Amino acid sequence: MRRGLNKSYKRRNLFLTAEVRGRIAGFSRCEGADLNRFSHKTEFGVCVLKDFWGYGIGTNLLQQSIFWADASGIKKIALQVLETNEKAIKRYQTYGFEIEGILKNDKILSDGKYYNTIIMGRWNE
Repeated sequence: MRRGLNKSYKRRNLFLTAEVRGRIAGFSRCEGADLNRFSHKTEFGVCVLKDFWGYGIGTNLLQQSIFWADASGIKKIALQVLETNEKAIKRYQTYGFEIEGILKNDKILSDGKYYNTIIMGRWNE
């Protein structure tokens, strides 16, 4: 029984890396849960090193993650993004993500100020 849970859990997870000249430039991850009530969705996150911003790496990781989720039968991709990252929010919206909520004063950054976190989701019918 335990093996079956691990096996299904792994099918709802993906970790991608982007490499440039032997250096990891970015990564994305999709993480699902092994509970039935969460089996339809995955949490998405992406990170690209600042040196590699503007080359489409983040967009490519996003596209590949969406392709994987759709092909895997995952119905919902959820993510969180800092309110100040307007470029990412617009990019996510371009790929069908909608704003679902706001976590107020959720993060405190090095400037000592509090920032909201935007919760977004994409539903695949």
